[in-house]
Amino acid sequence: MTDAVLFDAREDGIAILTINRPDTRNALSREVREGLFAAWERFERDEKLRIAILTGSGDKAFCAGGDLKEMVERGLRVPPRDMFPMPYDNIELSKPTIAAVNGLAFAGGWMIAQACDLCVASTTAKFAITEVKVGRGSPWAAPLIHMIPQRIMMEIILTGRPISAQRAYEIGLVNRLAEPATLLDTAIELAKEVLEGAPLSVKAGRETVMLATEMGRSAALQAARAAHEHTYCSKDAQEGPRAFAEKRKPEWKGR
Repeated sequence: MTDAVLFDAREDGIAILTINRPDTRNALSREVREGLFAAWERFERDEKLRIAILTGSGDKAFCAGGDLKEMVERGLRVPPRDMFPMPYDNIELSKPTIAAVNGLAFAGGWMIAQACDLCVASTTAKFAITEVKVGRGSPWAAPLIHMIPQRIMMEIILTGRPISAQRAYEIGLVNRLAEPATLLDTAIELAKEVLEGAPLSVKAGRETVMLATEMGRSAALQAARAAHEHTYCSKDAQEGPRAFAEKRKPEWKGR
């Protein structure tokens, strides 16, 4: 790990990944990209960590996107698929993630926030897919159609104009808004709500959402039943109802 991306492994099962280059608006420079790849791998491999929060240093930028200067120097055309760290795409993750957007999330910044399962944003945050402004492309935005309406997506991509955090919340891109000083606390609160659920149920639930975005109704139902079979047959599936009947908090074992 380098100081370009900070990694905080909390005792409550939450990992906090922080892009730590506020002087460059946390742009996706090579050192940041390498730091994120390493951080996501560390999160996935640590069995004690069940959910991750991705945020940025400072109060101005979550991530300003790719390093345009680097692109010019490299004469970059089509970015290699392994260039940018994309959770659940070129990074294999089996656990849920939350983006805590503390400032502007432009281009690649929007990309990595979109890739996370959930999103909490500061009221001062701004989002934009700015590629049309610099002659680049945003093929990574394709899954956005499952998050927001088509015409809104069309306007965002074709104009490159930023939208406010409030607007992002209204169209369904953001789950929760928070004042800047309470952003991380709000993200941690959301993470703890997820952690209250049985680990296998959370895993199968996440898989169900993703299956439903990729399949038709019948195929998704069939795949979701298969994804939940391990959950139903687990010891936690017996512990949950037992704890409810005994009016106590369940003790999840993840098996």
